[in-house]
Amino acid sequence: MEKNKNLTGGCICGQVKYTITEKPLFTQACHCKDCKIITGSSYVINSSVLDNTLIIEGEVSSTELKAGSGATSRAFFCNKCGAYIYTDYASAVGRLTVRTKTLNNSENFPPQVHIFTKDKDPWLNLADDVICFEKMYDPKKTWPEESLKRYGEYLKNNNK
Repeated sequence: MEKNKNLTGGCICGQVKYTITEKPLFTQACHCKDCKIITGSSYVINSSVLDNTLIIEGEVSSTELKAGSGATSRAFFCNKCGAYIYTDYASAVGRLTVRTKTLNNSENFPPQVHIFTKDKDPWLNLADDVICFEKMYDPKKTWPEESLKRYGEYLKNNNK
Protein backbone atom coordinates (compact mmCIF):
# COMPACT_ATOMS: atom_id res chain seq x y z
CA MET A 1 0.00 0.00 0.00
CA GLU A 2 1.35 3.38 -0.98
CA LYS A 3 2.06 5.91 1.73
CA ASN A 4 -0.89 8.31 2.18
CA LYS A 5 -3.24 6.01 0.28
CA ASN A 6 -6.08 5.03 2.57
CA LEU A 7 -8.21 1.92 2.33
CA THR A 8 -11.97 2.35 2.32
CA GLY A 9 -14.94 0.13 2.89
CA GLY A 10 -18.40 -0.05 4.37
CA CYS A 11 -21.66 -1.87 4.76
CA ILE A 12 -23.99 -3.03 2.00
CA CYS A 13 -26.58 -0.23 2.43
CA GLY A 14 -24.00 2.56 2.49
CA GLN A 15 -24.93 3.99 5.89
CA VAL A 16 -21.56 2.98 7.40
CA LYS A 17 -18.34 3.84 5.63
CA TYR A 18 -14.84 3.56 7.00
CA THR A 19 -11.26 4.46 6.25
CA ILE A 20 -8.15 2.57 7.30
CA THR A 21 -5.13 4.87 7.27
CA GLU A 22 -2.46 2.14 7.21
CA LYS A 23 -2.29 -1.26 5.57
CA PRO A 24 -3.54 -4.12 7.73
CA LEU A 25 -1.08 -5.88 9.99
CA PHE A 26 -2.24 -9.35 8.95
CA THR A 27 -5.14 -11.12 7.21
CA GLN A 28 -6.44 -14.54 8.16
CA ALA A 29 -9.30 -16.87 7.36
CA CYS A 30 -10.96 -18.34 10.45
CA HIS A 31 -12.84 -21.64 10.31
CA CYS A 32 -13.85 -21.79 14.00
CA LYS A 33 -17.38 -22.81 14.90
CA ASP A 34 -18.22 -19.33 16.27
CA CYS A 35 -17.22 -17.56 13.04
CA LYS A 36 -19.23 -20.07 11.02
CA ILE A 37 -22.36 -19.37 13.06
CA ILE A 38 -21.88 -15.58 13.06
CA THR A 39 -21.40 -15.45 9.29
CA GLY A 40 -23.60 -18.34 8.22
CA SER A 41 -20.67 -19.41 6.06
CA SER A 42 -17.77 -21.86 6.10
CA TYR A 43 -15.25 -19.26 7.29
CA VAL A 44 -14.61 -15.55 7.63
CA ILE A 45 -11.69 -13.43 6.46
CA ASN A 46 -10.46 -10.84 8.96
CA SER A 47 -7.73 -8.21 8.74
CA SER A 48 -6.05 -6.92 11.90
CA VAL A 49 -5.49 -3.16 12.02
CA LEU A 50 -4.17 -0.80 14.67
CA ASP A 51 -7.12 0.68 16.54
CA ASN A 52 -6.05 4.27 15.78
CA THR A 53 -6.08 3.61 12.01
CA LEU A 54 -9.79 2.76 11.65
CA ILE A 55 -12.11 5.75 11.17
CA ILE A 56 -15.84 4.94 11.14
CA GLU A 57 -18.46 7.22 9.56
CA GLY A 58 -22.09 6.42 10.24
CA GLU A 59 -23.90 4.74 13.08
CA VAL A 60 -22.86 1.33 14.32
CA SER A 61 -24.24 -0.80 17.11
CA SER A 62 -22.35 -3.43 19.02
CA THR A 63 -22.88 -6.53 21.06
CA GLU A 64 -20.60 -8.44 23.38
CA LEU A 65 -19.77 -12.00 22.41
CA LYS A 66 -17.71 -14.77 23.98
CA ALA A 67 -15.20 -16.60 21.84
CA GLY A 68 -14.63 -20.33 22.06
CA SER A 69 -11.64 -19.54 24.28
CA GLY A 70 -13.92 -17.78 26.76
CA ALA A 71 -12.43 -14.37 25.96
CA THR A 72 -14.86 -11.55 25.23
CA SER A 73 -15.15 -9.50 22.09
CA ARG A 74 -17.38 -6.70 20.90
CA ALA A 75 -18.86 -7.02 17.39
CA PHE A 76 -19.76 -3.78 15.56
CA PHE A 77 -22.35 -3.70 12.79
CA CYS A 78 -24.44 -1.26 10.74
CA ASN A 79 -27.63 -0.13 12.50
CA LYS A 80 -29.61 -0.27 9.26
CA CYS A 81 -28.52 -3.34 7.25
CA GLY A 82 -26.79 -5.32 10.01
CA ALA A 83 -23.54 -5.83 8.08
CA TYR A 84 -20.79 -6.89 10.51
CA ILE A 85 -17.93 -4.39 10.05
CA TYR A 86 -15.34 -5.10 12.74
CA THR A 87 -14.56 -6.70 16.09
CA ASP A 88 -12.72 -5.48 19.16
CA TYR A 89 -11.26 -8.55 20.90
CA ALA A 90 -10.41 -7.97 24.57
CA SER A 91 -7.27 -10.06 24.10
CA ALA A 92 -6.01 -8.03 21.11
CA VAL A 93 -4.74 -4.89 22.85
CA GLY A 94 -4.50 -1.95 20.43
CA ARG A 95 -5.92 -3.90 17.49
CA LEU A 96 -9.26 -4.21 15.78
CA THR A 97 -10.28 -6.94 13.36
CA VAL A 98 -12.01 -5.67 10.23
CA ARG A 99 -14.15 -8.00 8.12
CA THR A 100 -11.92 -8.03 5.06
CA LYS A 101 -14.76 -8.46 2.55
CA THR A 102 -16.21 -5.09 3.67
CA LEU A 103 -13.13 -3.41 2.12
CA ASN A 104 -13.69 -1.88 -1.30
CA ASN A 105 -10.56 -3.65 -2.58
CA SER A 106 -10.72 -6.81 -0.48
CA GLU A 107 -9.15 -8.87 -3.27
CA ASN A 108 -5.84 -7.18 -2.41
CA PHE A 109 -5.86 -8.81 1.04
CA PRO A 110 -6.08 -12.59 0.64
CA PRO A 111 -5.65 -14.70 3.76
CA GLN A 112 -2.04 -15.15 4.82
CA VAL A 113 -3.07 -18.12 6.98
CA HIS A 114 -6.10 -20.27 7.73
CA ILE A 115 -6.84 -20.84 11.41
CA PHE A 116 -8.95 -23.33 13.35
CA THR A 117 -8.82 -25.70 10.42
CA LYS A 118 -9.74 -28.49 12.88
CA ASP A 119 -13.29 -27.14 12.40
CA LYS A 120 -13.02 -26.69 8.61
CA ASP A 121 -15.87 -28.08 6.55
CA PRO A 122 -14.63 -31.42 5.14
CA TRP A 123 -15.72 -30.61 1.58
CA LEU A 124 -13.72 -27.35 1.51
CA ASN A 125 -10.31 -27.63 -0.16
CA LEU A 126 -7.71 -25.05 0.86
CA ALA A 127 -4.91 -23.73 -1.32
CA ASP A 128 -1.56 -25.45 -0.80
CA ASP A 129 0.32 -22.14 -0.73
CA VAL A 130 -1.37 -20.80 2.44
CA ILE A 131 -0.23 -21.94 5.88
CA CYS A 132 -2.91 -23.70 7.92
CA PHE A 133 -3.16 -23.99 11.69
CA GLU A 134 -5.45 -26.45 13.44
CA LYS A 135 -6.03 -23.82 16.14
CA MET A 136 -4.60 -20.34 16.66
CA TYR A 137 -1.01 -19.36 15.86
CA ASP A 138 1.63 -17.26 17.60
CA PRO A 139 1.74 -13.84 15.86
CA LYS A 140 5.38 -13.39 16.89
CA LYS A 141 6.25 -16.43 14.76
CA THR A 142 3.75 -15.87 11.95
CA TRP A 143 3.28 -12.17 11.21
CA PRO A 144 5.66 -10.34 8.88
CA GLU A 145 8.50 -8.55 10.69
CA GLU A 146 7.21 -5.17 9.44
CA SER A 147 3.81 -5.76 11.05
CA LEU A 148 5.35 -6.87 14.34
CA LYS A 149 7.49 -3.74 14.35
CA ARG A 150 4.52 -1.42 13.70
CA TYR A 151 2.42 -3.13 16.36
CA GLY A 152 5.26 -3.04 18.91
CA GLU A 153 5.92 0.65 18.26
CA TYR A 154 2.24 1.44 18.60
CA LEU A 155 1.98 -0.38 21.95
CA LYS A 156 5.11 1.36 23.24
CA ASN A 157 4.05 4.84 22.09
CA ASN A 158 0.54 4.45 23.50
CA ASN A 159 1.48 2.84 26.83
CA LYS A 160 -0.57 -0.29 26.11
